[in-house]
Amino acid sequence: MDLKEQKPIQVFLGTSWQADQIKNMLMDNEIEAFLGDEIWGTDAPMQQANDIAGGVNVYVGSDSIEDAKIVVERYYEEDMPGEYRDT
Repeated sequence: MDLKEQKPIQVFLGTSWQADQIKNMLMDNEIEAFLGDEIWGTDAPMQQANDIAGGVNVYVGSDSIEDAKIVVERYYEEDMPGEYRDT
């Protein structure tokens, strides 16, 4: 089923950079995804919690939600990008 024919479901909310990373991971796993609030999230980047203005959403089609959840969980399992680690 085409993404345009499905109900979009949010699978992630974060900074513009994080959302782009998630979208790329989804696309690498052949899951169609798109960003929401991309302009607002770039103009007013979120500084604190994910529920404030400035977050960028990642959406997938309703038939891909289970696979998308696995990809998003994998993102959180890996070392957080940009996190300093003294090794």
